[in-house]
Amino acid sequence: MLDYSLAHWIAFLTAAVLLNLSPGPDMAFILGHTVKSGTRSGFAALFGIWTGASLHVAMAAFGLSAILAASALAFSVVKWVGAIYLVWLGIQALRSKGGGGLVNAAKDVLPWSRVYKQGILVSLLNPKVAVFFLAFLPQFVVEGAGPTWLQLAVHGVFIIVVAAFIEPPLILAGGRLADLIKRRKSIGLWLDRGLGALLVALGVRLALTTR
Repeated sequence: MLDYSLAHWIAFLTAAVLLNLSPGPDMAFILGHTVKSGTRSGFAALFGIWTGASLHVAMAAFGLSAILAASALAFSVVKWVGAIYLVWLGIQALRSKGGGGLVNAAKDVLPWSRVYKQGILVSLLNPKVAVFFLAFLPQFVVEGAGPTWLQLAVHGVFIIVVAAFIEPPLILAGGRLADLIKRRKSIGLWLDRGLGALLVALGVRLALTTR
């Protein structure tokens, strides 16, 4: 069961690494909290993103993501909810004064539980992630290697495992900037502005996507 060739794993792991290195709202969310609020908030955001990704993997493995791919209404609903949420987070950051918004200064840090829940929503409310997993994972299903759902689940989990080797070092490096931000609040202000503009743009882009 689940007997794959070396070439299979090389191809999959290469794709997984490239996937995790590509920029997107998940990475912006994680690094934004890290730089402004420290490594603990960064890891709270990270675990939230991973939780959302795990739910997408589960949906892909058990066929629920197929609903988003097949139903225009379901895709549109999730797409618009995700787009509105990203734009809302971006506006909060744009309206901040360097100590609020999406990420806060060290003296006004969001509770870790709230950062974690936001991370889940940022990942979960993106239908492109669901559709991506549905389109990406089946390419690595090998006939006769085991139950399809199990193969999908294993490969989906391995994408998150690869992220565990790539993203934590970025958080640890980003956390070193926190002290600099505390000393120069103008840096935090422009980080909020830049990150807010990025998230608004990503939300608009998501709203304009089609199936």
